Amino acid sequence: MLHIYDTLSKQKAPFQPIEPNRIKMYVCGVTVYDLCHIGHGRVMVSFDVITRYLRARGWDVTYVRNITDVDDKIIRRAGENGESTDQLTDRMIVAMHQDEASLNVLRPDIEPRATAFIGDIISMVETLIEKGFAYAADNGDVYYRVEKFDGYGKLTNRNIDDMRAGARVEVNAAKESPMDFVLWKSAKQGEVSWTSPWGEGRPGWHIECSAMSKCCLGDSFDIHGGGPDLPFPHHENEIAQSEAANGCSYANLWMHAGAVRVANEKMSKSLNNFFTIRDVLQVYNAEVVRYFLSSVHYRSAIDYSEDSLKDARAGLERFYQALRGVAIAADEGELGAQYEARFFEAMDDDFNTPRAFAVLFEIVTELNKASRDGSAEASQLAAVLKRLGGVIGLLQQDPEVFLQGEAKEGELDGDAIEALIVQRAEAKKARDFAESDRIRDELASQGVILKDSREGTSWFRES
Repeated sequence: MLHIYDTLSKQKAPFQPIEPNRIKMYVCGVTVYDLCHIGHGRVMVSFDVITRYLRARGWDVTYVRNITDVDDKIIRRAGENGESTDQLTDRMIVAMHQDEASLNVLRPDIEPRATAFIGDIISMVETLIEKGFAYAADNGDVYYRVEKFDGYGKLTNRNIDDMRAGARVEVNAAKESPMDFVLWKSAKQGEVSWTSPWGEGRPGWHIECSAMSKCCLGDSFDIHGGGPDLPFPHHENEIAQSEAANGCSYANLWMHAGAVRVANEKMSKSLNNFFTIRDVLQVYNAEVVRYFLSSVHYRSAIDYSEDSLKDARAGLERFYQALRGVAIAADEGELGAQYEARFFEAMDDDFNTPRAFAVLFEIVTELNKASRDGSAEASQLAAVLKRLGGVIGLLQQDPEVFLQGEAKEGELDGDAIEALIVQRAEAKKARDFAESDRIRDELASQGVILKDSREGTSWFRES
C-alpha cells in the first residue's frame, strides 16, 4: 500500500484518495521572469517521478502545475528589458518547456496561467470579503484578515500569537494588521492591470493558486505539492484563502521537495552559486542531471557539486554498460515480477528512490553475471532494468548513444575515434603493438576508453 509523508500532519500514512483510483494533484510552478534554475529542476523532476510512478501503479492521475505570469518580479524585469510582460512571460515559458523536455520531464495535464483566471480570482476575493475574511482598503488594495482564520499557521506549526508578536510592522496604514496579506493590488501607473470592483489592479501571488486549483481540480483535491521555500507564507496563505472561501478542507495531503544546496549553502544569486538548468546542461548530459536529481529522496536536501554529478554519471554508466549489446527480451519471465515487487515496495514507501535505485543496481549485478555466463536470463534482466528505469524516466536511450555521447569543444568526434580504432586494428594485424598501444593511449588521453571483444572494439567516453 502506498504511504506518503504529509507536511501538514508531519507523518507518513497510508494514502487514501478522495475518489477511488483517481488522484488529483496540484503543484506550484514557476514564476516566469527568468530562466529556470536547478532548484526548479529538482521540483520538476521530483513530481515527474511521482506522477510517472503513480500511473505505472494504475492510478488515474490529473496533474496540474500552474504558471505565475503576473507578479512584481515580472513587471520589474519586463520594464528593465523594455518589453511587455506578455513578451517576457511568453519567452520564458518557451524556455521552461525546452528545459523540462531536456530533463525528460513530461508536461502536466493542465498548465494554467494566472492571467487566464482573473475573473475567477476576482470572484474568490469577493467571496472572502462577503464572508468577512477580507477587506478593501482605501488605497485600492484588498487584504486578507489573517487573524480571522482560526487555522492559520497549521501547515508550518506556527503560533499566531508568536507571529503577531514578531511581525515586522510595515509602513502601510491601509492594513488593519501587519500580518494581513494582499489579495488584490491596485495598479501603479504603466503597470499591467485588470478592471475590478476595487479599481484597476492585479492579483496577489497567493490568491492566484487558490483560484487556479479550484477551477482545475475543485474545492478539495488529493495532493498539493511544491518547492522547499513555499510552506510559509505561500501555502499557509493558500490554505487560509481556500478554506475560508470554499468552506471545506483544501488539500488532503501536502508534499514538498527538498532544497538544492551548493557546498552545503542554499543556492542563491547573492552568494554567486546560482545555476540555471541551461548552465548545467552545457556541462553535463541531461540524463545524468535527471539521475542526480532523482536518486536522492525527494524530501531530502541535495548538494549540487562536480563530485555529485560525476557520481551520477558513473552510476548511469553502470546501467548502460550492463545494457550494452544485450537484446531486450519481449517476455521478462518470473524475473520481471520478482524485481518489480521489490521496486514497487520501495517506491510505495513515500517514493523512496534511493531504495528503488538499489533494486536497479541489483539487477545490474545479475545482468552482468548472466551476460558473462552467456545465460538466456540476460535478455530478461535487461528488459526488467529498462522497464523499471523507465518508470522514473531513465534508461530510454540506446546504450551506445549515451556511452559515446557528443564531443565537446576540443574533443575527438565519433568519426575521428572510429578512424583511429581502424588504424589500431591494422597496427595489431601487422603486429605493430607499439603503434597499437600508442593509439590506445592517445584515445585514453582524450577520455575515450576502448573495449575489445570477439565481436570487435567498442568505445565510450570516460566520466
